Amino acid sequence: MSDDVRLSAKDAEVTLDPRNGCRVSSLVIGGTELLRQGARYGAFPMVPWCGRIEHGRFRNGGETHRMPLNSPPHAIHGTGRDAAWHTARAEERSAAFTYDLAEPWPYSGRVTQLAELTDDSLTLTMGVETYDDSFPAQAGWHPWFLRNLGTGKDVEIDFRPAWQEQRGEDHLPTGRRIDPRPGPWDDCFGMPDGVDVTLTWPGALELRITSRAEWVVVYDEQSEAVCVEPQSGPPNGLNTHPRLVTPIDPLEISTTWTWRSLA
Repeated sequence: MSDDVRLSAKDAEVTLDPRNGCRVSSLVIGGTELLRQGARYGAFPMVPWCGRIEHGRFRNGGETHRMPLNSPPHAIHGTGRDAAWHTARAEERSAAFTYDLAEPWPYSGRVTQLAELTDDSLTLTMGVETYDDSFPAQAGWHPWFLRNLGTGKDVEIDFRPAWQEQRGEDHLPTGRRIDPRPGPWDDCFGMPDGVDVTLTWPGALELRITSRAEWVVVYDEQSEAVCVEPQSGPPNGLNTHPRLVTPIDPLEISTTWTWRSLA
């Protein structure tokens, strides 16, 4: 297991914890922490699936697999967040990490995560490749941004999705697309031109989250933090929108967080 990795550029400092799911455990800009602190929080990779799998079951061809029900009655957020990753490279402004897929995931493969920091942005890139059999997979990130940075005003969320996935009582998309509705949300949205969400802490900071991915989950039902989660497919997507990782077609996704001071 590797120690924490710290990146720095201008007034930005990023800490990644490969021992705890290779999450971004801290993002400090101008001396202010943006991420909720704690072992379960920060910003963790969701891999090899995002959000919930219905009853923990998914199919690959004629085979049915079952994942542990870590959010009964479903399995949630993948296995990567609970694993120790290996630090392959660490420099002042960038670092690379790897994680070999293992039980309970039934297929062999490797996940990589690259973190690249500039003076005003952080880019995270994740790849999933198979060593042997093809399998469906998803990847994305689950950041917990603090609702309030101590300036007295809560964060504002601005985005223009093309649709909202209707959410059933089981918290899974029903398969029906509806017009976006006002929050609070624990919902998945479609952005076919790419994820583009802006968080604004009035008088303090603006943070823009972009990705070529077409799906984003927004969760703002807690008082401490809000989550904006770019991901390669919707919740339960291993069943409803399977994306096969093959020996010649790995899965890759990236997200960039760009900030500017409003102080």
